[in-house]
Amino acid sequence: MNFKHIFFDLDHTLWDFDKNSALAMTQTLSAFDINCDFDQFHDVYNPINEVYWSMYTKGEITKEALKIKRFQDAFYELNYDLPAERIEGISVHYMEILPHFSHLIEGAKELLDELKLSHTLHVITNGFNEVSYKKLTYSGIIDYFDQIITPESTGLKKPNPIVFHHALEKANARPEESLMVGDNYEVDVLGAEAVGIKAVWFDHKKTGQKLHDRSITALSDVYAVMA
Repeated sequence: MNFKHIFFDLDHTLWDFDKNSALAMTQTLSAFDINCDFDQFHDVYNPINEVYWSMYTKGEITKEALKIKRFQDAFYELNYDLPAERIEGISVHYMEILPHFSHLIEGAKELLDELKLSHTLHVITNGFNEVSYKKLTYSGIIDYFDQIITPESTGLKKPNPIVFHHALEKANARPEESLMVGDNYEVDVLGAEAVGIKAVWFDHKKTGQKLHDRSITALSDVYAVMA
């Protein structure tokens, strides 16, 4: 199939959120003298963060609430009695340093180099606008993309069809000539397909689930499923 436009999710698809977040979190806990084993904190924080991100995606909480409550709940679960202003400081520090860590998913740079030769590339992310632009800049890949769509563009988030329609309009692209690559099956894949965009599910966790005909576990396999 002759795709002209390829839309990418950012976190967990191109930008290695797990690695970068771990580095930022370790530095943050140290900066605030939180005497906690990182693995223990990670095991508690991560599922809490995923729940709040899901709520944020659905519009059930604000990004301000997300930033604070994930830390608040994690420290509560670990029996840390921290005042609200200290938790806010931890959250601010983490968000400030996070985008400065620039690890990409294995094969991301090489894939972008190849695709850029014959396709127009774009990003559609549910990440915060200011942080997403910094992630793209500090990781050295912002110049690969023609359009960068964040929730601030429409006030909505994937998988809302308005987001994908807006992305197509900004890119001057038609659904039938477009492809979406993302790690979240419901948000990226089903969201894109609902408006007629073909999609690739990047199973970066290597779950082994066969949820989609175009499923990959390595970015280098994108070409194989583009036919």
